Amino acid sequence: MPEFMLRIDGMHCGSCVRRVTQALNLTEGVRVEEVRIGAARLKSEDRPPVDAAIAALGKAGYAAHLEQ
Repeated sequence: MPEFMLRIDGMHCGSCVRRVTQALNLTEGVRVEEVRIGAARLKSEDRPPVDAAIAALGKAGYAAHLEQ
């Protein structure tokens, strides 16, 4: 199962962690492994839906990028 990490800007507290987790849980093809302030570790069944995860976070008010 492919795993990928996202760096997330603008997270400050537990409420941010909850909002990010909720946004990612609604993203098709993404399984949330861990969310902490500033980052999320995700898994997917097939090719990682990085763009969809970043777009979902953008709608929730957070800028994100794939950690290389």
